[in-house]
Amino acid sequence: MNGADLIEPAGLELAHEPVPAEQVVAGAPQTAYVTIDTSDAGEIGVWEMTEGAMRDTEVSEVFVVIAGSATVEFVEPARPSIELAPGSVVRLDAGMQTIWTVREPLRKIFIER
Repeated sequence: MNGADLIEPAGLELAHEPVPAEQVVAGAPQTAYVTIDTSDAGEIGVWEMTEGAMRDTEVSEVFVVIAGSATVEFVEPARPSIELAPGSVVRLDAGMQTIWTVREPLRKIFIER
């Protein structure tokens, strides 16, 4: 990526893969992502999940939801659930145990540290 590249994250085609069976909580969710840029500061990319629910162990990241809706439950450490919609900005700490329940395909731009 060069200094003047234009990326349209909402229109990027992503190759989806099924979520591993041990992570599936409900439905048949799939995820996909593409890396836009990497540097010493971290990775920037676009991630998407289809309808369904999955368990995850988080990495340290900040993300902005650009499409869809979902609920993220915090299993460990226990925290109140959050509702995601376009415009939501969230910071996650590495090691958090979560359950993502996606009602409408969720797409986010993330910065992983």
